[in-house]
Amino acid sequence: MASLKRSVESDPLAANISNKIYVRSTKSGKVQKIVREVYLRRDIPCSSKLCQECQHQMVIPKDALGKPIPFVLSDSPAGTKVFPQGHYLVPDTNAFLTAMDLFEQDSAFYDVIVLQIVLEELRNRSLPLYNRLISLTKSEDKRFYVFFNEFRLETHVPRLEGETVNDRNDRAVRKAVAWYGQHLARIKGKSVPAIVMLSNDRDNLKKAKQEGINACSLADYVKQLKDGEKLLDMIPETQDQDQIKEKRPGDNLYPEYFSMSKMMTGVKNNLLHQGIFNVSPYNYLEGSIRVPAFPKALLILGRENINRAVDGDLVVVEVLPKDQWKEPSTQVIEEDAITKNENPDAEESDDFVSEKERKALQEEVKRTHSKTTEGHAQPTARVVGVIKRNWRQYVGHIDQSSVSQSAQQGRKQDSVFVIPMDKKIPKIRLRTRQVSELLGKRILVTIDAWDRSSRHPSGHFVRSLGELETKAAETEALLLEYDVQYRPFPKTVLDCLPKEGHDWRVPQSLEDPGWKDRQDLRDLLICSIDPIGCQDIDDALHSRPLPNGNFEVGVHIADVSHFVKPGNAMDAEASIRGTTVYLVDKRIDMLPMLLGTDLCSLKPYVERYAFSVIWEMTPDADIVGSRFTKSVIKSREAFSYEQAQLRVDDSSQQDELTTSIRTLLALSKKLKQKRLDAGALSLSSPEVKVQMESETSDPIDVKTKVHLDTMSLVEEFMLLANTSVARRIYEAFPQTAILRRHGAPPKTNFDELANQLKVKRGLDLSVESSRALADSLDRCVDEKEPFFNTLVRIMATRCMMSAEYFCSGTQAYPEFRHYGLASEIYTHFTSPIRRYADLMAHRQLAAAIEYEAVHPSTRSRGKLEAVCKNINVRHRNAQLAGRASIAYYVGQALRGKATEEDGFVMKIFSNGFVVLVPRFGIESLIRLRDLAEVEPQAEFDAENYVLETKGSREVRLELFQKVRVRVTDQKDETTGKRGVKMELVKAY
Repeated sequence: MASLKRSVESDPLAANISNKIYVRSTKSGKVQKIVREVYLRRDIPCSSKLCQECQHQMVIPKDALGKPIPFVLSDSPAGTKVFPQGHYLVPDTNAFLTAMDLFEQDSAFYDVIVLQIVLEELRNRSLPLYNRLISLTKSEDKRFYVFFNEFRLETHVPRLEGETVNDRNDRAVRKAVAWYGQHLARIKGKSVPAIVMLSNDRDNLKKAKQEGINACSLADYVKQLKDGEKLLDMIPETQDQDQIKEKRPGDNLYPEYFSMSKMMTGVKNNLLHQGIFNVSPYNYLEGSIRVPAFPKALLILGRENINRAVDGDLVVVEVLPKDQWKEPSTQVIEEDAITKNENPDAEESDDFVSEKERKALQEEVKRTHSKTTEGHAQPTARVVGVIKRNWRQYVGHIDQSSVSQSAQQGRKQDSVFVIPMDKKIPKIRLRTRQVSELLGKRILVTIDAWDRSSRHPSGHFVRSLGELETKAAETEALLLEYDVQYRPFPKTVLDCLPKEGHDWRVPQSLEDPGWKDRQDLRDLLICSIDPIGCQDIDDALHSRPLPNGNFEVGVHIADVSHFVKPGNAMDAEASIRGTTVYLVDKRIDMLPMLLGTDLCSLKPYVERYAFSVIWEMTPDADIVGSRFTKSVIKSREAFSYEQAQLRVDDSSQQDELTTSIRTLLALSKKLKQKRLDAGALSLSSPEVKVQMESETSDPIDVKTKVHLDTMSLVEEFMLLANTSVARRIYEAFPQTAILRRHGAPPKTNFDELANQLKVKRGLDLSVESSRALADSLDRCVDEKEPFFNTLVRIMATRCMMSAEYFCSGTQAYPEFRHYGLASEIYTHFTSPIRRYADLMAHRQLAAAIEYEAVHPSTRSRGKLEAVCKNINVRHRNAQLAGRASIAYYVGQALRGKATEEDGFVMKIFSNGFVVLVPRFGIESLIRLRDLAEVEPQAEFDAENYVLETKGSREVRLELFQKVRVRVTDQKDETTGKRGVKMELVKAY
């Protein structure tokens, strides 16, 4: 093969070409030389509005619509004490990695030049930070400009022989800063802004100053700003190498992590194991990790074995010898109670495991050794390394007991502890100058590091959310805690909406392109049935008898894909949000309201675009045939579940629409029975509705949701539509169909519940299949207590795996199965207004029926896998946020009130028990110390799940027992959240 080399003589532009040469080995073992040419240009603008040279002498870049891209950097940038003439900032990668929170502040950090080399390095180092920086570059207010220094002739820097990649990148940053300074110096008649490099890299700063470049550390720069003292708290503490005091080996509290190569080799050889670390919600000194090599989760007990792992971290563990295997803890151990009044400034090496921790762990050991535990002991392990941290921003408040008297009065920097809202997260040490201002506030913090020598992780302050217990602060805290994207939709997204706004209508002319390949179904008696007050109506239904005695049944879903086109800004935003989040008092939409509550919503009496699934069914609900079509419908009515139920039950109502609903109801019951016969599970979770005062939106009461037949009606036909669509898109796209699976839970998940039912009720729980489990759950009844069966179903639900979205090419067909629904294949299609997965399914179905061509985004398996990963996280977070919102408002509804309710013991420990109150759908821990002023003595029979107290109060409590409790509201001093407090009145 001939090699063609460009010469300067043959091509006068060859001098502007830089070569990058790579050598790699192929699969066959041959060595391949790769030469990549980089074309260097002089027409990449500086983007300063002050620079006439770039604006008049260069070809201005244009956007996708062909419009010139306006220059970004201000013609009157802000000044500081050192640079009063104004300045532009050029941060290096280190600055963004350590202090992205600073750059997002509204009070400072405008007119920032983001170098291409910095952006690329940040993407390789941290994708979340990269995405946050990309958002800043899209903000018109912040004025962040991406300068492609690697392609500009004057700023391109080739790597020198023997030079590290990091040193070359630092040199490239300095070269770009120097060029900007020289370039803007040619401006005449105007004040020239300073070009300031920001870095926390001491070596880079030193070289910059030697080269005559303006350069500052983040701390030095922030001190120049107005109110800079407050921003200083947002800079992570860094230790220069010469400032680190030499530590003796005994100063390190935690074991050193294994090297990455040692961990990977150990995992490959099955000597070590990798998985997600989970902290017990009842014992902060106990964690667990599921690994394929063991049927049960590995237990990780004690601070030293947990070894700085935080809930959600991807860790590597080493299994301990069998003589160290133990039972899971039967004691509630809370960090705040054990570590209260700790001094955040104290030297920690003296007392790594506190006296209270040691005492709590010793009591566990005594209990373990007091009886034979060979049948119950689980394998234990220790964390030897962290592959990937799950650190994020955490909402919390400052622990009052960690604040010194002087810190509350002065402005000097002090160390305090922040207690996160999430009890699974350890206390975070924070150094701040604003202690007095932040006490009693909800604050946002980030973990920066957790050194071997530090008992607690250290972090920095991000911002204050407001006073504890104010509705605005608590709602924002909830959204941040569950990473809900709640910012207003940016202009680029709103620009994608139809220009007609609320005046948009389905075209009257059937010749209009919008009618292309759509079926006109406006004559059908279609209606929707939803919760009261529903505005984003995704689905509607119809049924009508056919001449052959069968029925035509249709499910009509909002045609969101008509308005949200693949790859545009609205689609990108929806894919990031993943789902609409429903809170008690508000809804955080996935799509702008114009679409969600108007143009896409299948409102009554107006024509709407839809995607219809239509079946022919026998009176026994057997499917004869099905078809899929884009359509135009006109809903006759939007019923609430209650309205539809009343209509069905009223025998005087014999109109066509009511008759069709009755037909749907009869067919839905038969469909449900077919599912149950196939092994579908009927599980349960406590569901309540918070009633709000109409004018003030304050919670006034809590009611248990009543299940109506009309709810099942809608559910059954949505399940059928989802299953039918899943089969069709898998048939068309066997490698890339977006589906939803629910894995069969490991049998060991049910060991504890099965043993509890056997010991307390003599009942057998069979888990051989979903059908066997469904049948055994049906047999779990107590004639004296009807709620017992619901209680068991709630507990069984918690033994299940989470359902997940996946791309069909990533799993074998048997793994497609949805365990809970007993369906071979399943997807989500029926809620595209509020779920991005459904929107993807719509696009794939449209391509499958040849309505439109396959877009590359629905064809790329790699992209679809990334989408699935994100929407799985978003879906889970939305559920948790919704539950947390209900818990918060239940506490608010009970504020200042006290009521006695029946409850059931769900979990029992040696020093407390958990009670579920069905009336409020909440559960709470009642500790022994809550039973009387003087904590009673207790005997705990772990084998029989019995807790018996003596002394100051005598009571016998058993698992599943019915109890009477007094329910009041209480502010949790640990998390700062107001919630429910329960006191035991009596045990039945």
